[in-house]
Amino acid sequence: MSERNIPIALTIAGSDSGGGAGIQADLKAFSALGVYGASAITAITAQNTREVRAIHPVPLPVLSEQICAVFDDLNVTAVKTGMLGDAETVACVADRLEQYRPAYLVVDPVMVAKSGDALLLDSAVESLKKRLFPLASLITPNLPEAATLLGCPQPGTPAEMETMVQQLFALGAGAVLLKGGHLEGTDDAVDLLFDGDQLYRFSSPRIATRNTHGTGCTLASAITAGLACGLSLPEAVQQAKDYISAAISAADRLQVGHGQGPVHHFYRYW
Repeated sequence: MSERNIPIALTIAGSDSGGGAGIQADLKAFSALGVYGASAITAITAQNTREVRAIHPVPLPVLSEQICAVFDDLNVTAVKTGMLGDAETVACVADRLEQYRPAYLVVDPVMVAKSGDALLLDSAVESLKKRLFPLASLITPNLPEAATLLGCPQPGTPAEMETMVQQLFALGAGAVLLKGGHLEGTDDAVDLLFDGDQLYRFSSPRIATRNTHGTGCTLASAITAGLACGLSLPEAVQQAKDYISAAISAADRLQVGHGQGPVHHFYRYW
């Protein structure tokens, strides 16, 4: 099979030494969905299922060269960004994406780890909105991230989510997937996709498990994989929603770590 027949996606994100989130989760999701994954690491974290012990940003020239090396050799169709950390890293990534212009860019505005540790400086939020969102095919904030991006309270009702997703769209991305997992008092987890013309709802039953480490990374990467394979945006989101729901359902089979364990990326295979 020639390279042009192999869907290739690039993840630009932080490394999770515990293997459940970040670059490691992204590459697992790409692989599980039939996509070849490349990576550019923004930061090295000392992390497990319970805590983030340390974060070491990768020097910007090295990050830039990673991205250039991948694009200069591989036929990358879709890119996903995750943990970026600070405004300088956001600017570096935006510069390179403006240079190479991938067909699809999914921006997961990672701000806080499952453990509660901050992964994006407050000073970088404006840079994220101004530099990366206008380049993005899709942004995938959860409710706390959305509230930070808009400087408003977190929504408490489905109607407030509908208003918020339209406000997020006004920030300049091609589309917004607002993840509703943090909405309290609902039996299902409902995500809203808005592309400026149509509002789509993606619903799945809530799953009783504490093992949800890496869910946001995995969902965004699964969407990126779908786009790399030629799916439309609604199709890619639906495939990703089905995939992450099944991966969460199977998470307790892994028994990895003593905190919030990872989802089971390879539930179909082992």
